Amino acid sequence: MTQDTPQKDARLRWQERYERSRVREADFTTVSGMEVDPAYGPVDAAAEAAYPNFESIGWPGEFPFTRGLYPTGYRGRTWTIRQFAGFGNAQQTNERYKMILGRGGGGLSVAFDMPTLMGRDSDDPKSLGEVGHCGVAIDTAADMDVLFDQIPLADVTTSMTISGPAVPIFCMMLVAAERQGTDPGVLNGTLQTDIFKEYIAQKEWLFGPEPHLRLIGDLMEYCAEKIPDYKPLSVSGYHIREAGSTAAQELAYTLADGFGYVELGLSRGLDVDTFAPGLSFFFDSHVDFFEEIAKFRAARRIWARWLRDVYGATTEKAQWLRFHTQTAGVSLTAQQPYNNVVRTGIEALAAVLGGTNSLHTNALDETLALPSEQAAEIALRTQQVIMEETGVVNVADPLGGSWYVEALTDKIEAEAERIFDQILAMGGSTLTSGDTEALAEQVRQSVGDAENGVWPMTRGILRGIEDGWFMGEIAEAAFQYQVALEKGDKKIVGVNCHEESVTHQLEILRVSHEVEVEQVRALGARKAERDHAAVEAALARLVDVSRTDENMIPAMLDACRVEATLGEICDALRAEWGEYREPARF
Repeated sequence: MTQDTPQKDARLRWQERYERSRVREADFTTVSGMEVDPAYGPVDAAAEAAYPNFESIGWPGEFPFTRGLYPTGYRGRTWTIRQFAGFGNAQQTNERYKMILGRGGGGLSVAFDMPTLMGRDSDDPKSLGEVGHCGVAIDTAADMDVLFDQIPLADVTTSMTISGPAVPIFCMMLVAAERQGTDPGVLNGTLQTDIFKEYIAQKEWLFGPEPHLRLIGDLMEYCAEKIPDYKPLSVSGYHIREAGSTAAQELAYTLADGFGYVELGLSRGLDVDTFAPGLSFFFDSHVDFFEEIAKFRAARRIWARWLRDVYGATTEKAQWLRFHTQTAGVSLTAQQPYNNVVRTGIEALAAVLGGTNSLHTNALDETLALPSEQAAEIALRTQQVIMEETGVVNVADPLGGSWYVEALTDKIEAEAERIFDQILAMGGSTLTSGDTEALAEQVRQSVGDAENGVWPMTRGILRGIEDGWFMGEIAEAAFQYQVALEKGDKKIVGVNCHEESVTHQLEILRVSHEVEVEQVRALGARKAERDHAAVEAALARLVDVSRTDENMIPAMLDACRVEATLGEICDALRAEWGEYREPARF
């Protein structure tokens, strides 16, 4: 086979795969009725050969997937409209979910309140004043029953944005599915679970890294065996970007975390082709339109190459980077809040042109409070206008081949690789991201050896967390951006330019104090009615299992079935594993 055979066959391969794929029944013409092709690129093999580095761009559905995972793009399936929502108690949030689904939402994304995110019950003294305010309060599996009342969990993909206490929350959802009469094995959705980014950016951890990684490894094993369509890990760059990182830092830190979780799965002896498809990603879409598109395209390319060349993934699904996007909350302004509709629309369009698999659009009032019903509907309609009216779903990766977009994709990829080298060096490795064969050999020698394996990216991440390196790098990037704003080099309309306005005050959603009072009352009644001996026995069994190599998920499910609370489960493990305290850094 000659060296240029893959190039000669590239367009033909894509065409054949497109013709074998399912395409939606839809009108794929312009507003004026003009026919458009499903993808565009070099017209023949000679044109492909003349295009510099065309093999790194390729065609949709072809390795390295720069132009998307599927040969059909959105002609086969559009992105999932997955609006992030949660406030007050489970009943109030259930009503919002029914509104979202009734008006065209394709999936649910659960936002939890701060006590839940920190693994504390609503009646914990540390929860005072926070119950139901930044998301929904969940204390026991009974709250999950209400949260998904008349929403069949077998039919709706459900994402849950929670990391520290993600595993017990997931177990409560499984119990709710059982009570609906649903086989948990058919569930589909995503659990965030990404503890690395908590230490790096968001700061919502419970224990030190090692116990959290123990739980995550157990969850990966359990889902791979029992719930094959559910994705137990959504590696999150969103919170890294919201903390102030650059686009390249968001990309590099997020993918490095993902490599760490791949190393975790391999250390457990799991098959990468089996568990890697269960990893998904969650990115920010900021307001710099082309930078974000380039970031998403580079992300797919880097992930595919590392999974194939370093971690040994042989199937396309194991090499795919599937990701959810949320528009940038940090770009929203309290000044002239109606401008946020425009920002969100631009950010959503960038996510779509970058090939996102699902999308949440922020509401115009989210910088002030949780979204009102009207603001939530506008955010939902923003996605639907893009999907139904703009024609961007007609052509896969329509910006592919743009000199600017391709150059920016290459530049962000190169910067991400430079950051990978820094992380590898922090872990004591003398290798760089370009030493793929040597890295792959280290991984092969370490597979199945959780204790003694050489896991180069994981070691670097843990050292970077311990030294505060990630936090320092993000803080510096945020400082540089703020300086540019203060000097006027960077502009935000309504903040440091075009400040005059006729905008009136918004009516915002306010969560009543009565929500907390009622949640605490209901929790107290639930505790009084349950079988206390069964709860104590289940918690004791959970702790016993934590001292062995046994998978902890079955014991945790048993605790949730007898209505052990989130706080009780987490406190039992805090007593066993201790709480994490971030090292001081000046």
